[in-house]
Amino acid sequence: LVSLFMSDLMVGLVVMPPAMLNQLYGRWVLRGDFCSLWASFDVMCCSASILNLCVISLDRYLLITSPLRYKLRMTSCRALLLILATWTSAALASFLPI
Repeated sequence: LVSLFMSDLMVGLVVMPPAMLNQLYGRWVLRGDFCSLWASFDVMCCSASILNLCVISLDRYLLITSPLRYKLRMTSCRALLLILATWTSAALASFLPI
């Protein structure tokens, strides 16, 4: 849940202010090279948010389907690996193409 919070917070603090300026002025008013960086952060934060929701759903599914084996399967190390995989795949999907 903290990872989902961080991704949504980054959307609100990093992605939305330039998007609001873009919407208000009807054009990109910031430096041109900042546009690519902003687009990468936009894709990364939104992808991380969606992937975090998928990981939370998977976690809840495992807890409901096998509650007795859940503690053995979902260790803190595995949870950390899932969070790292989420952010890594979101970063690779956003920064590599740009």
